[in-house]
Amino acid sequence: MSWNTFGRTLRFTTWGESHGPAIGAVVDGCPPGLPLAEEDIQPFLDARKPGQNKFTTQRKEPDAVRILSGVFEGTTTGTPISLLIENTDQRSKDYSEIANTYRPGHADYAYDAKYGLRDYRGGGRSSARETAMRVAAGAVARLVIPEVSILAYVAEIGGDRIDPANFDADEIARNPFWCPDAAAAERWEALVDEARKAGSSLGAVVECVATGVPRDGAHRSMPSSTAIWRQG
Repeated sequence: MSWNTFGRTLRFTTWGESHGPAIGAVVDGCPPGLPLAEEDIQPFLDARKPGQNKFTTQRKEPDAVRILSGVFEGTTTGTPISLLIENTDQRSKDYSEIANTYRPGHADYAYDAKYGLRDYRGGGRSSARETAMRVAAGAVARLVIPEVSILAYVAEIGGDRIDPANFDADEIARNPFWCPDAAAAERWEALVDEARKAGSSLGAVVECVATGVPRDGAHRSMPSSTAIWRQG
């Protein structure tokens, strides 16, 4: 059984495949009366958009989001919010040569073992393309919890970790790795280039810090806290 829905009070479900006609998300539980337009979501998608540097996928997608429901005259109605992004750079034929080959470091084998089949065109649901809708849904969630500040960054690549003494939040958006340590980002360029030329790949660790999180969602007046997540 797959798992494509996240959250309880505020829930979102993503759908679509990497090389399908579109990908989308349905956000349910968003309260009514919040100002919401496509322009509120797009900046987050633009930051994630592929093809911005040589270290990301070179697929060219505008990732232009459309709001199909749940908003009337620029305000949320309290009903499900449907979001859609059309796939415009689909080159499924590029994957025909590996239709019967599992890619190292990808979920190709895991999907085949779990479902008995796999979509070799970019990985289908296991493609990083699917994360665009998580970003779009997250942009809506930020409107619901404006008191929470969220900061995410890459903390480690290939076992090479950032130096906390060099942490600079303003540096995160200045390099292709979203790294808060300029010296580490410079090292990573050589590290990733070396792995790419060798036909290999590297693991990474992403850290996310949420500040101002209410201790009890039902009592926003209570003191807030800070939560930290690490994903490797």
